Amino acid sequence: MVGALAPVAQAQAALPTNAWELITTADIVTQIVLALLLVLSVISWSIMAAKWREFRRFRSSTREFLHAFERARSMNEVALATRKSSGAFVRIFERAETFLTETPPAMAATPDRSARFSASQVEALRLVLDSQTNAERDAMSRLIPSLAMIGSASPLIGLLGTVLGIIQSFIGLSTTGTASVAAVAPGVAAALTATAMALAVAIPAVFGYNIFANRVNRIEGELEGFGSELIALLVRDGRI
Repeated sequence: MVGALAPVAQAQAALPTNAWELITTADIVTQIVLALLLVLSVISWSIMAAKWREFRRFRSSTREFLHAFERARSMNEVALATRKSSGAFVRIFERAETFLTETPPAMAATPDRSARFSASQVEALRLVLDSQTNAERDAMSRLIPSLAMIGSASPLIGLLGTVLGIIQSFIGLSTTGTASVAAVAPGVAAALTATAMALAVAIPAVFGYNIFANRVNRIEGELEGFGSELIALLVRDGRI
């Protein structure tokens, strides 16, 4: 009787009692998958922290300029505001100002008004502003697609680790010839840890991607609206 209970007691003593022991006693394949998921988690959180700081700096650097632009009645007043600010809106204005400086008006001046830009030149200016807007959007979107990739790939990696871990557990079960729950449970639990870790990596990454993608879309709309208001200011200023 005592001899029959000895293997059971030894198996129970070998069972992991916490998550760390569960990981350290897992097979090498599961440990590799968990290490890969840990690296992806660090990358994901690093990207989200960097983008959060970037968007925060964007708002703080452009707030004063936008207030000055709303009060401006001419291009000269806006140009004065750019000397105290920086950011995407300032770069769009500077791109427009460069275009106006380097492009001579196609319509000749009359005695009662100065020379003005033609319709084709206004359209060219719009294309220039759209190009700069796209450049600013691409700069703000940098690294954000990586969050989507991590969010979609992590569950698959975790599932792969779980399947391979369960396979290893059943291989070990067939080798030892022991059909008890105590013999197979640790390996299955370690394998399922890969799936749990994968979800812990994927869920924040997906949330981060959606939040930052929505912010980029909102800022892109603001930049496009700024370009339209800039052209309207040029009309009021008599430049178009």
